[in-house]
Amino acid sequence: MLPETFRCYLVDKDGAGRVAGRVAEAPTAGLPPGEVVLRVDYSSLNYKDALAVTGHPGVNKVFPHIPGVDAAGKVVESGVDEFCPGDDVLATGFDMGSNRWGGYGDFVRVPRDWVVPMPPGLSIRESMILGTAGLTAGFCVEALLQHDLAPEKGPVVVTGASGGVGGFAVAILARLGFEVVAVTGKQQARDYLKSLGASQVVGREAVSDDSGRALLSGRWAGAVDTVGSAPLATVLRATRRGGCVATCGNAAGVEIPGLTVFPFILRGITLAGVDAAWCPIPLRHQTWEKLAGPWRLDDLERFAQFIALEQLPEKVEDILAGRITGRVVVAVSPRAEAES
Repeated sequence: MLPETFRCYLVDKDGAGRVAGRVAEAPTAGLPPGEVVLRVDYSSLNYKDALAVTGHPGVNKVFPHIPGVDAAGKVVESGVDEFCPGDDVLATGFDMGSNRWGGYGDFVRVPRDWVVPMPPGLSIRESMILGTAGLTAGFCVEALLQHDLAPEKGPVVVTGASGGVGGFAVAILARLGFEVVAVTGKQQARDYLKSLGASQVVGREAVSDDSGRALLSGRWAGAVDTVGSAPLATVLRATRRGGCVATCGNAAGVEIPGLTVFPFILRGITLAGVDAAWCPIPLRHQTWEKLAGPWRLDDLERFAQFIALEQLPEKVEDILAGRITGRVVVAVSPRAEAES
């Protein structure tokens, strides 16, 4: 039996249009429809969550709102045979934390298809160190492998490497034997990226070319791009024949300036778009199984810092300002707070 209210991080808008968030009690009756209710132990802070916390209209237009695109914990109610109370599960993406209440609360209710059984080899805590960032990195790596990229074909460059997606991409690719070139604008992140397996750590100037040339000397066999815009354009122009570039972010902008069709029609390069929010269910399950199995990273704790719900405003400012390296994991339940 669920309580009448539950603790959460609630974001609301007043009559003057001002958006503010706070730790509060929300009515359980306000939980959106779905077949499965989770008692949330951990969530995480992604860039999209930061936008939701600050009331960005492109992410959420409904108030009051509970952000959190990720959630992991135990099933407490289920209307389907696949899940039973007590099962360890996780849910990421779809519309959770965007246009419906998400993981920054003691409970979240979701449709059955959004729920993933906790893969053997991962704890609830570890699954949220990975969260949407780890899953997105996994999709990017899978896209490269599906296009026959192999370590012997040459180096792979990762842009935005000090972020959550970029860091996991560096570590997974290194684990698979690739020579990884990590791009970051944070001098202090260099040792961290080396510890993840990067063969080289370079500054943003390595993927910044404004010469206007349609093609550059082929440097990379492939790439994982997490930032978009001019860096993506440079990476595509500098990718070798038959290479693949997996792209998943737009922190640098949504346009791809100066790009022509030549990388695609003269070098046969593939630009693979990665959508972690609405990806097909089978791929989602397969990728989680790889993250928990053959791609499992040692010492996942090194990627993460843990915070309580009350610390969200400070960390939201940090992630929007580009001051976060690695992952921020949100300890939602009192038990998770005690562990962190």
